[in-house]
Amino acid sequence: MRLERIVTELPAGFDVLRAAARAEGYRHIERLADEWTAGTVRFDREGEALMAATLSRELAGVGGLTIDPVQPETLRMRRFYIRAAFRRNGIGWALAEHLLARARALGRTVTVNTGAGSEPFWRSLGFVAEARNGHTHVFE
Repeated sequence: MRLERIVTELPAGFDVLRAAARAEGYRHIERLADEWTAGTVRFDREGEALMAATLSRELAGVGGLTIDPVQPETLRMRRFYIRAAFRRNGIGWALAEHLLARARALGRTVTVNTGAGSEPFWRSLGFVAEARNGHTHVFE
């Protein structure tokens, strides 16, 4: 598996990832594409990053950190998605850990708004339930 920061353009295979997310009923990857194209969210402010996870040259997933819009002193995990075929083999965990390591190095708290059924994953990383300010969990 390889993790790579997305800086100038969305990675090869993004359309496949977007279609997979849409087929599962997730709209956040579509929003990522729209925001990226419009230039409104580029994950380029201090502490922010958007990462791609690839396995055997296939885009397995993406995930990012942005400054939390409600709590600017914290970061928010955003646009996190792993294609179903790549789940349960450590890719999501490695991607999330990479992003959390960035936040730890900056001494920043991270929030996430979990999707239905993903709470055990986020808890396994050390997030604790805290439903307020538009997020469901927090990582200190």
